[in-house]
Amino acid sequence: MARKTKDPGIGYSTRENAQSIMNDDGSSNVSHMNRKRNINDLYTFFVDISWFHFFSLIILSYTLFNVFFGLLYVAIGIEEITKTRGTFFADFLNGFFFSAQTLTTVGYGGIAPKGIMANLIAAFEAMIGLLSFSFITGLLYGRFSKPKTSLKFSKNLIIRDFKENKALMFRLMNSRKTVMIEPEITVTLSISEKDENGEFKRNFYTLSLERNKIMYLPTIWTVVHEIDDKSPLFKYSKEEIKNLDAHLYLLINYHEESFSQKVYQIYNYHFSDLMMDVKYVPSSSFDDEGYTVLDHNKLSEVEKMDV
Repeated sequence: MARKTKDPGIGYSTRENAQSIMNDDGSSNVSHMNRKRNINDLYTFFVDISWFHFFSLIILSYTLFNVFFGLLYVAIGIEEITKTRGTFFADFLNGFFFSAQTLTTVGYGGIAPKGIMANLIAAFEAMIGLLSFSFITGLLYGRFSKPKTSLKFSKNLIIRDFKENKALMFRLMNSRKTVMIEPEITVTLSISEKDENGEFKRNFYTLSLERNKIMYLPTIWTVVHEIDDKSPLFKYSKEEIKNLDAHLYLLINYHEESFSQKVYQIYNYHFSDLMMDVKYVPSSSFDDEGYTVLDHNKLSEVEKMDV
């Protein structure tokens, strides 16, 4: 009988059809209530959001700042910076573009503040512009310098014949052209089962692997757990395994050449991704000159086992 492990931080309590607390890509799937927020959360927020949302927020903020100050220049009198053009919209455009020049400290010279009030507002806006672009520059550096993994995982788990027994397998690869140095993986199996009181409870098992660490990975790694008499899955039939409310939680770490430091990746499989009696097709081949060619599209491709 396999030895159960302690809760790896996920929690023993569960319920029927409970959602995983972790998304497939390893990000948290927990909803937080009554969480206190502070200014330090802004850095984490801006570093973690997608590039599209990051630049969208910058453009939106930049536009709103200029609209606000453009309206402010119109409110104090557009004559404080340039001659009026007779309509509100034309004067607002002058205020808007003068605001953009002041905020970015470009200062073309065609429009300049003349009165005390306009100079005070322009000086304050220039200070905001310097602080804002310093903040954005720091965020850009933080986003580029943040260590990121480049792992791709097969979309499926498979169970197939292996030696004298069967084995649970999945594959992973490096999506960059760099070599993963000393990758190491830990695989935890979580099974939700009813206890003697009829309540659902999670049981955790650290799966033994054919190999949990390799020297380096230039191509694809097929991670193998043999379902022998020591495996927590040994007591289940193939159909029972397929219907288990179970997850695999993966923790991989390796030295990333791009950032010259160790990086970590968490990933999650649900047993609904499980395929039976198939095998992965080879994903690498050799070209005419003898060089290894790795096909990224074949990472999850499978074929039926030979009978």
